[in-house]
Amino acid sequence: MNLRRVVVTGLGALTPIGNTVPEFWNGLLNGVSGAAPITRFDASKFKTRFACEIKGFDTTAYFDRKEIRKYDPYAQYALIAADEAIKDAGIDPEKVNADRVGIIWGSGIGGLQTFLEAITEFAQGDGTPRFSPFFIPKMISDIAAGHISIKYGFRGPNYTTTSACASAANALVDSFNLIRMGKADIIFSGGSEAAINEAGVGGFGAMKAISERNDDPATGSRPFDKDRDGFVIGEGAGCIILEELDHALARGAKIYAEMVGGGLSADAYHMTSPHPDGLGAFNVMKYTLEDGGLKREDVDHINTHGTSTPLGDISEPRAIVNLFGEHAYKISINSTKSMTGHLLGAAGAIEAIATILAMKYSIVPPTINQFNLDPEIDPKLDFTFHKPVKREINVALSNTFGFGGHNACVAFRKFLQ
Repeated sequence: MNLRRVVVTGLGALTPIGNTVPEFWNGLLNGVSGAAPITRFDASKFKTRFACEIKGFDTTAYFDRKEIRKYDPYAQYALIAADEAIKDAGIDPEKVNADRVGIIWGSGIGGLQTFLEAITEFAQGDGTPRFSPFFIPKMISDIAAGHISIKYGFRGPNYTTTSACASAANALVDSFNLIRMGKADIIFSGGSEAAINEAGVGGFGAMKAISERNDDPATGSRPFDKDRDGFVIGEGAGCIILEELDHALARGAKIYAEMVGGGLSADAYHMTSPHPDGLGAFNVMKYTLEDGGLKREDVDHINTHGTSTPLGDISEPRAIVNLFGEHAYKISINSTKSMTGHLLGAAGAIEAIATILAMKYSIVPPTINQFNLDPEIDPKLDFTFHKPVKREINVALSNTFGFGGHNACVAFRKFLQ
């Protein structure tokens, strides 16, 4: 079977360090931390009282009152990122075959805010089930993909991938495969999450998964640092428009990069902890290289999962060294979560965008908040600490892993016609 080539023709981002792609990229290059005290709710009784919220966000600037009632924040974020991406790609919905345009969207949780509000209201009532007719359709995790297709009239493949924090990367892999197999010409892929509320912060806090560095939120996310104490929960969305090469060329689209491979694997080890040797991470990067016909020495840059959790930040570098051998020390590695926090089901999309832009502009964004390297992490690896580094990048990977042992990896190559 002859597989078609797939390219990136549009990007959209709503993040804790910028509400558009240019703002996001500028925040990355300047080492801006998105972490700050929580404003969404009164967190004074919580062990963690800070997060990476999006800033300066006014829903009424994007939606009317009827739409706000219908859209959970995670769906709002998805629609905003998709809107930026479709404009960036120059796609006119009237001029493409709507049956050949799909939406494959990742979310680890979906409408948690809607669920929380509905159940709280019921619990505080007299037992009479007075639920909103919007409760279920507003909450379910597939609805963001549905809303994007409804808005633009796209009738191609449409569904949601849920694999915890690997969800958006999972969506990218599925989208890539469907386009290259000829099942669609364009797919809006990515993910969104909006879990900064009492249930999200309380739940992750109970697991001791998130940082409690309340005295210094800006340095709370410390990937690969000896004193890291968990991730910083974030929110937002990323949208990547993948398109079949000839389709993109025929309409004169600008091309950011070519997506050349994707891999999926499982740790099969523990509900929340990664395999200590990084077995799942090793396999997923290996599968991705094989899928893309890439050699180990082709890889110039890896945007790591790098969450700032005690165990994950040891196993992933171990997997990189085990897979790449001596070439591992020539790869520019970073963790953009040091600035954005962890966007959960949206992380894979935001980090893929960072990877694509690093390739486009030949600059690797830094890993900030590194003070003391963990002695269990190989010091010869280049984590791009503190400052961005100029570098020609021809091939780059983006890793994303999730609770349950889900692993996804995507590979991009500089576009050459």
